[in-house]
Amino acid sequence: MKKEIWFGLSILVAVVISVFVLMPAPSQMTNGHLGLLMLGLIVVAIMLGFPTAFTLMGMGMMFAWLAFRSRNPDLAVQQTLDLMVQRAYSVMSNDVLISIPLFVFMGYLVERANLIEKLFKSLHLAMARVPGSLAVATVITCAIFATATGIVGAVVTLMGLLAFPAMLKAGYNTKLAAGAITAGGCLGILIPPSVLLIVYGATAGVSVVKLYAGAFFPGIMLATLYVGYIIIIAKIKPQWAPPLSEEDRKVILPVHNEAVSKTFGKNVVRGLFTGLKGKDMPDAPKGILVKELLIALLPAIAFTVAMGLTYRAVTAPVAAVSTDVVQMGGGFASDDAKQEAGGLQEPPSDGGLKEPPVEALGDAAKVAPTTETKPVVEALPAATAKAAPTADATNERLAAPTSYWIVLGLGAAALAAFYAIFSFARLEIFKMLLGSFFPLAMLIIAVLGTIVFGLATPTEAAAMGSMGGLILAAAYRRLNVQVVRESVYLTAKTSAMVCWLFVGSSIFSAAFALLGGQEIINAWVLSMDLTPVQFMLLAQAIIFLLGWPLEWTEIIVIFMPIFIPLLPHFGIDPLFFGLLVALNLQTAFLSPPVAMAAFYLKGVSPPHVTLNQIFAGMLPFMAIQVFALALLYIFPAIGMWLPSVLYK
Repeated sequence: MKKEIWFGLSILVAVVISVFVLMPAPSQMTNGHLGLLMLGLIVVAIMLGFPTAFTLMGMGMMFAWLAFRSRNPDLAVQQTLDLMVQRAYSVMSNDVLISIPLFVFMGYLVERANLIEKLFKSLHLAMARVPGSLAVATVITCAIFATATGIVGAVVTLMGLLAFPAMLKAGYNTKLAAGAITAGGCLGILIPPSVLLIVYGATAGVSVVKLYAGAFFPGIMLATLYVGYIIIIAKIKPQWAPPLSEEDRKVILPVHNEAVSKTFGKNVVRGLFTGLKGKDMPDAPKGILVKELLIALLPAIAFTVAMGLTYRAVTAPVAAVSTDVVQMGGGFASDDAKQEAGGLQEPPSDGGLKEPPVEALGDAAKVAPTTETKPVVEALPAATAKAAPTADATNERLAAPTSYWIVLGLGAAALAAFYAIFSFARLEIFKMLLGSFFPLAMLIIAVLGTIVFGLATPTEAAAMGSMGGLILAAAYRRLNVQVVRESVYLTAKTSAMVCWLFVGSSIFSAAFALLGGQEIINAWVLSMDLTPVQFMLLAQAIIFLLGWPLEWTEIIVIFMPIFIPLLPHFGIDPLFFGLLVALNLQTAFLSPPVAMAAFYLKGVSPPHVTLNQIFAGMLPFMAIQVFALALLYIFPAIGMWLPSVLYK
């Protein structure tokens, strides 16, 4: 029997033994102990391979019936069925969950637009001089593609077909190549738009918008740590990640660019300007040269537009705040003015509600007009005259801050250095990035930007992303009936799995609470008199260990309802706790024996690559994840700064 099977069986046996040792005798067992027994049994059932959603649902109904039966045996069946209906309806009426099928549909469409091959090729050519360039390009490609899709299996499988053979052919160490693909592919469960964050937000009652904003920088930090580790390994052990050969770095130029390069030099801007001023060349028509020059100048144009818009924003005049005293009723137009305007008018009243006569108000009407009204009204013109110069002064633009000029100078210097080394080979790489990276980046920015800046809800942004996925697939001539049918089918399959998980976990959590299991756990944790730091370490350690036998879906829907009620007692923000959990659950895809990323890669890897090699390659990246988790806990501003700035 294989080592992985022995390892899984040993964990299963340990769980079973722990349940029977810790449980009291049947005669002394209370409903709370039944809840703990249910929690242990569900882990055993999932590890035995039973479907998670229906196991949660069935076990929840069975133990809910036991809880109701201990109170009123006659109504136990009816109350259990009512509980099932209510919990299922509460999941169906959750608007946040609508975004899951839309984001998944966007991911499958982008996957089938065949962008990943072009993206990987352009990135590894652009980073040819970076140590471990193929592995670095693999992680960056995975991060970008995972952001657009959020589907770990799809990213790992595609990169296993595309990057794994390329790295092995280039002489890369098998473990390093496998670790880069599996770790990079798992970034999709942390970097928004992540289905995990939606599921956690719906479970914990935390805003998905704030979770997306909070997870942005931790995701970038984790990807940066991966890239840094690969570069260090490539420097220390160059035989593990040999540099690309000259043949692999070679970029084939079009005929017109080749002609201009040989005639006027390799610098793009100087060569194209010189070619436009000179005589027509047979291989380089001026129309094509103008097009190439516009493409080459796109970075400068984008920088100029961005700095211009920034200048308008930072020098905009301060809006005048009027402090004038306005006569009551003075802001409403008279009836004659309304008739002259010709807009919507109030119909004449025929016997409707009218203002009561003054006599009916008694003495109160005589008190209303005070003697102070006339002086205030007379003072209005003078106040207005004095305020006029102030209003005119506010129309003047402010001076740009020093930081703006510093950024402008640094950007201009960077552009000058960029164009000084901008060769025709780099122009071709830039054009490849324009055709692969920038459309995907625009889609990601459009979806995440509208969510983070509050312009759209996650559901609305997901709908926009789905439309963007359709447009991308059509632009790359990959949109056909078969692609749409496959995407819709896979979306329905994934969405049904997630929604059934929610229904099952909702019933399971209700049964657990009815039996009093939550109260026992709360009392046990509070009896230990832990500090917030100790509780956080305990919770994250439990989640880390649960990631070995379970997937993130089971951990979120089963165990988060146990931890979340304890957070207010320790003064822990559920948003920050969710970011730690999302970063921690990266290990669920990289930790044996249920390391799904390893099995995805093994399914498409060459026969000589063993599962043990893939597992060994993932271990250093698991250590990086633990280090990133510690960094986020020590410096919470990594995750909490952006939500605090955007949503004060």
